[in-house]
Parts: sequence; structure tokens; C-alpha cells
Amino acid sequence: MTASETLDWEVLLDRLGEFYHAGDWRVPYLRDHAEDPFQVLIGTILSQRTRDENTDRASARLFAKYPDARSLAKASAKQIEPLIRETGFYHTKAKGIHNCAREILDRFGGVVPQTLEELLTLPSVGPKTANCVLVFGYGIPGMPVDTHVHRISNRLGVVRTRTPEETEAALRAVVPERYWIPVNPVLVQHGQNLCGPYRPRCEACPIATLCATGRALAEGRNPPRPQDRPPKDRRPNAVGPRPKAKPRRRPVR
Repeated sequence: MTASETLDWEVLLDRLGEFYHAGDWRVPYLRDHAEDPFQVLIGTILSQRTRDENTDRASARLFAKYPDARSLAKASAKQIEPLIRETGFYHTKAKGIHNCAREILDRFGGVVPQTLEELLTLPSVGPKTANCVLVFGYGIPGMPVDTHVHRISNRLGVVRTRTPEETEAALRAVVPERYWIPVNPVLVQHGQNLCGPYRPRCEACPIATLCATGRALAEGRNPPRPQDRPPKDRRPNAVGPRPKAKPRRRPVR
């Protein structure tokens, strides 16, 4: 029996929800987190390759001036750029969100579509963005996978994947649909706090006993991902830090 078949997602969500004081994940997510689907869509595009705080500030400025598809579609990319500059790649993002707004207006009457298939036809919209719109904009079960969800899913041992896109497909196959909506916010919070990209803090983790990596490290075994092994295991032939090279002196002339 594989880890994906034995992992109790209800226990995992209960433990993480309690640990982070996130409330009951069984309560419909949109009761306390209702967001405008269009703003979820555009905000998620802006969030690519930048920090959350940059996205939040830029989104607030953008939506104060262009709150919906109709107003954003009428703006030019040059008018949009200074509002989103701090998110990085602002030339490309301004053009992308402008084209996205125009297509929503022209093809969908200004209403963001509610299916994954239709969302993926929009400019600058990939699987993560489309799933974020379903979950956070409409409360429709989806599986948004960012770097945190991708990393933790592989550490848990429920998937063996190389990219977030592969992880999304694999999680849809192994996670019961009733858990899809809470998985992203809970795992993202965990990835930002304990289960970081370089060294998981398994000793403080409330789900270590459910996790293939946590159990393996506690028992002195190799975890599923080679990069999560303790440093000495990743360099079996190393006997210590390499000495620093002495600076070469220039000859005195």
C-alpha cells in the first residue's frame, strides 16, 4: 500500500489547522474569505515570481483604479505598468493582464469563467492561476499547486513528481475531492513556516508522524527526496568543509 493510499488527509488538515490556529477547514472557505473572481485572477498573475507583499501593494493600487474586467480592458499597458512595477516583469505582466481582461470582456461578457478548461484559454493563465480562481474566487474544488504544495506533497510521499504541473495531476488522482479546497491554504502556510525549501523542521512539525520524510529522518533512513537528506548523507565522501584557498599574492616588481 502506497503513502498516498494510507495518508489520512482529515487528520493532517486537523493537525495543521489547529497548529496554525487557522480555524475549522470544514467550514466553507468562502464564508470568511470571499473574493472577487476577477481580482483573484489578476492578483494571481501578478504574484508570479515576486513576494506576497509586493503583490498585495500592487494589487491594491491596480484595483483602486481598475476594479473589473471592463475598466482594465479599457486601460493601456502603459497606464497599468507604473501601478504594478514592484511585482517585477511589469512590462510582460501589464500586457498579459490587459489582454486577459479584454478576452474576459469580449468572450465571456465581463464574467470570469467558472471551469478549468475555459480559464486555461485566457492569456497568462496557467494551471495554478486557474485553480486559484476556482477555489478562492468561486469556492469550487480545485487543486492550486505552487512551490510549497509541490515540495510538501513530495515530502509527504504521496506523489513522486518533478514539477508543480505534474503534482497537480497526481494530487487530483490521490486526494479525495472533499479535501481539495483546504489543501492549498494549509500547505502553503506550513511551507512558509516550518516545511521550508532547504531543511524541513521535522522536530517541530505536527504532522511529522504522518509524513514519509518526517518518519524517515526520525528513524535514520533516507527520505523520499535526496535533497532532504542531512548534509553529511548528501556528501558521503566528504570529511569536512573544504579549506578556503589562500589568496594569491602578486609578485613585487
